[in-house]
Amino acid sequence: MEQNILVVLPHPDDEAFGLSGTLAKYIIEGAHVTYACLTLGEMGRNMGIPPFANRITLPTIRKAELEESCKAIGIHDLRLLGFHDKTIEFEDQDKLDGVIASLLQEIKPSLVFTFYPGYSVHPDHDATGAAVIRTIGRMPAEERPVVQCLAFSNNCEQELGKPDVYQDVSMFMVQKLNSIQAHRSQFQAAELLGKKQMKAKEVEQRFGTERFWTYTFA
Repeated sequence: MEQNILVVLPHPDDEAFGLSGTLAKYIIEGAHVTYACLTLGEMGRNMGIPPFANRITLPTIRKAELEESCKAIGIHDLRLLGFHDKTIEFEDQDKLDGVIASLLQEIKPSLVFTFYPGYSVHPDHDATGAAVIRTIGRMPAEERPVVQCLAFSNNCEQELGKPDVYQDVSMFMVQKLNSIQAHRSQFQAAELLGKKQMKAKEVEQRFGTERFWTYTFA
């Protein structure tokens, strides 16, 4: 059983679709999850449907949404790291890596979740994953936690192969759907999930499996 799990992602809502069920599962099994979110997604284009946020209020709203999502999943240890949205690739690498290294030293996770660098579509996703891989790669091999990565670029399976980890989260759909719906400023999908005609079986088929690639260090 995993004791300490560290999640390092750049934006509020990054956890919702691909990871929330897995985290809920581990938490129920007794793991302690720390979620380190680099930014507040303050440069996001979505302001709600219909709009209820603006550029000034969006960071506060997204912080509250992230806290609601974490509550739905069962995460009690949320770290907001204070980096700026859409600039992770331009951050000083020593500073970014140092923050991640401090978290690793404090938490001593056996398992880390992040994005697979180069296969995660958004520059912030790729830069965050690269920083995590870089920092863990400097650790002695025998001390490194397992790193499981999210990837969803069009070429990810062609170049990486099939995911090697599949998590059945069908028993944790309440937590997952509540996590998704918490981010109401961002997702048209949250409205879709709320439509009565979407049957429980359809929801489970669409969202009931989460998949990851275990990163192999050279």
